[in-house]
Amino acid sequence: MNTVRIGRSMIGPGQPVYVIGEIGLNHNGDVEIAKRLIDVAVEAGAQAVKFQKRTPEIATPEHMRDVSRETPWGTMSYLDYRYRVEFGESEYLEIASYAMRSGLDWFASPWDVPSVAFLERLDVVAHKVASASITDLALLEAIAATGKPVICSTGMSTLDEIDRAVEVLGTERLVLMHATSSYPMPPEEANLRTIDTLRSRYPGVPVGYSGHERGLQISLAAVALGAVAVERHITLDRAMWGSDQAASLEPAGFEHLVRDIRVIGDAMGDGVKRVFPGEEAPRAKLRRVPAL
Repeated sequence: MNTVRIGRSMIGPGQPVYVIGEIGLNHNGDVEIAKRLIDVAVEAGAQAVKFQKRTPEIATPEHMRDVSRETPWGTMSYLDYRYRVEFGESEYLEIASYAMRSGLDWFASPWDVPSVAFLERLDVVAHKVASASITDLALLEAIAATGKPVICSTGMSTLDEIDRAVEVLGTERLVLMHATSSYPMPPEEANLRTIDTLRSRYPGVPVGYSGHERGLQISLAAVALGAVAVERHITLDRAMWGSDQAASLEPAGFEHLVRDIRVIGDAMGDGVKRVFPGEEAPRAKLRRVPAL
């Protein structure tokens, strides 16, 4: 299986699980909240943080633009809300500098072709394809043309749709992420065996897991099943306003997740059966019949 370099890390079998703190829009358009969430990722021991980048007049579905939405800033149209929480170049330059000084990779999910060019001007280390964008072939072509590594989520998608996306993106610098796009995701929809399905269908492509569940168990099970990357939404407080907050991990939860991922990584071993040093004393004390 291939390994893919993103920033400071190699992603693939035998490498430490690449943990991404998905900030998304949980910053609610506030750079200081974004910085505090970067701090959360650093303190937990993650390798990366991810944002979302949209050109609102392009990325907002037409049928949603005039829908009224209640927000902390008053009632506004969905399109105006999208403008309200979107960072521009100056904000992203500040965020990029802060993340890099903190030792983290940072990148984003572009939701439209102009957003790819925007992120390229900021020299992101990779691009992320959101599950909702996997059928936007023009966007995938623009991402592939950058030559950057690509992490692609596969929620709300059929295998045929994933096939077409992989054909456009190529496999050389691709990491696929099994995902179920329910917010929050009930355990019965996790379908973690799909990690094996994707690994078999796309030989050589590293496969990770992007989770939207409450709690840690399902993400940890994904690691035990061989996920080479894990992405989870992070928040300062699940009670904060925003559609992704309830399916996010608070600082202590994210810290515990990364801690336990590292424990599982240490515990997986190499599959070679051997007698470990810690077994020598019990073996000498307890084994009555020696081996022939």
